[in-house]
Amino acid sequence: MRVLIIGGTKFIGPHVVRQFLDQGHDVLLYHRGKTEADLLKNVRHIHNSLAAMPVLGFPHELLAELFDAVVHMIPMGEADSRAAMKAFRGRAARVVALSSGDVYRAYGRLTGTELGSIEEGLLHEDSPLRSVLYPYRRQAKSAADWTYDYEKILVEREILGDRDLPGVVLRLPKVYGPGNNADLATVYAFRHRPQWRWTHGYVENVAAAIVLAATHPAASGRIYNVGESPTPTVGERLAGLPPSSIPTDESRQFNLAQDIAYDTSRIRSELGYAEHVSYAEGLRHTLAWRNQ
Repeated sequence: MRVLIIGGTKFIGPHVVRQFLDQGHDVLLYHRGKTEADLLKNVRHIHNSLAAMPVLGFPHELLAELFDAVVHMIPMGEADSRAAMKAFRGRAARVVALSSGDVYRAYGRLTGTELGSIEEGLLHEDSPLRSVLYPYRRQAKSAADWTYDYEKILVEREILGDRDLPGVVLRLPKVYGPGNNADLATVYAFRHRPQWRWTHGYVENVAAAIVLAATHPAASGRIYNVGESPTPTVGERLAGLPPSSIPTDESRQFNLAQDIAYDTSRIRSELGYAEHVSYAEGLRHTLAWRNQ
């Protein structure tokens, strides 16, 4: 397969590239050229300032090529997702876009933007979405800040709404591993709520799901939750972790009675997804990198 990756030079991206290469696929990276991971030296790159987030343009040299799959690692909202679908209609067989669990109404319950009672149980792909858009706009310093127009719900609508170009949406968990969230602050900071659950995913396992979504024939037109199964509670995670000086985060006005725990059975049953790296092994790699 010929695969185009938009973004893909930081954290998750190099793992995605490596796994595509290990399977014998031809990979092209489109990005600004600000980050060049060692892992990506043997991959063809197209550098262009248009690749800054939000990615609204694509150079002629890129649009002259055809791809079996386009993996958009950094879609932020409606405009950039629409631009990608327009650009690759007739030039690609599939677009895979990374989304987030912040699309769920339960996330709005957690942050207080959605009124109503706590939603019990696991979040599956058909669970209700937020009714209040732009979850981080209040944090934006200006309308030019990427958080101002960030909205993964609109990303999903654009990616899945094109009749002529099939799309796949992956709702990622909180990703951790060497290079990002390696201090596991997203666990330690919530030690005061040991029963809370938030689905995480080790970076190599998340990368494997992305590659699978791009290559599996059954993935087109589908939405998949990605992450561990089952999701441990904070207390269960802490039982297997060393002590940490990371302070407890009691400043955020989160309703931690609301879990953000995914049902990931769809990607497992439909695409045969399974973790490449066990939970215990992923923690070992992460902690070893942090302690270097």
